[in-house]
Amino acid sequence: MERILKRDRILVIMALAALSLLAWVYLAILAKDMAAGDMRLMGMPVVGETMASGAMGAMTASVMPWTLTTFVLMAVMWWVMMVGMMVPSAAPMILLFATLTRKQAKDANPGLCIALFTSAYLLIWAAFSLAATLAQWALTQAALLSPMMVGTSRWLMIGLLLACGIYQLTPLKQACLGKCRSPLSFLMVKWRPGRLGALEMGLSHGAYCLGCCWLLMALLFIGGVMNLFWVALIAIVVLAEKVLPRGDLFGKAGGVVMIVLAAYMALPRDLFA
Repeated sequence: MERILKRDRILVIMALAALSLLAWVYLAILAKDMAAGDMRLMGMPVVGETMASGAMGAMTASVMPWTLTTFVLMAVMWWVMMVGMMVPSAAPMILLFATLTRKQAKDANPGLCIALFTSAYLLIWAAFSLAATLAQWALTQAALLSPMMVGTSRWLMIGLLLACGIYQLTPLKQACLGKCRSPLSFLMVKWRPGRLGALEMGLSHGAYCLGCCWLLMALLFIGGVMNLFWVALIAIVVLAEKVLPRGDLFGKAGGVVMIVLAAYMALPRDLFA
């Protein structure tokens, strides 16, 4: 049994690593194309010329209005981004679920239950991706996002930082984070047998994870939705909150930093002139 558990663990780790890697490769391709002024993979062909400066391209023309294809491809982009950002932090929960499923499996192949648990978890983030795409569309229509998907409004940035900073300190945030930080406790309370149980637990874990991290994801509108450095930084913060020995304190400290930064940004610009 120990040999089987070790094999299963290695297979799950490899599958999760491959899933994350493919997501980041896809994002890197999109970011590279966008830097060159080519957003066709996101359904947004540029009208006019693209001017290049060094290794980076800057779009100088307007972007065509969103079509249904644009919306779908943007939603796919958001979902792939969520996969790349969230799967590493969900790995401890998925690995523990795989171990317990193998121990309780009546058949020789519990892989379907593991796949269902993971898919249900990612389904929650697919729903978030749709909401994020709607938010991006609204911000774009309001001219609060540049064609490069970076926030252009100082007050939008201040509002997002302040909202996220305050949320980091709320009991709801801490309750959701606690579920994510304690995989064994979560599974002991939420355990349901069989394939339907795997779906229910995956959805439940995804909901707690969403409750923990959704406002952190909104910060992507500040640094740039396709700024891979910014995306990676937020992913690291999420991972640190969930796996560090005192990750809850790390998250609270981050919230305080966001509030202070928002307050600093709100000060009159001529105050330091």
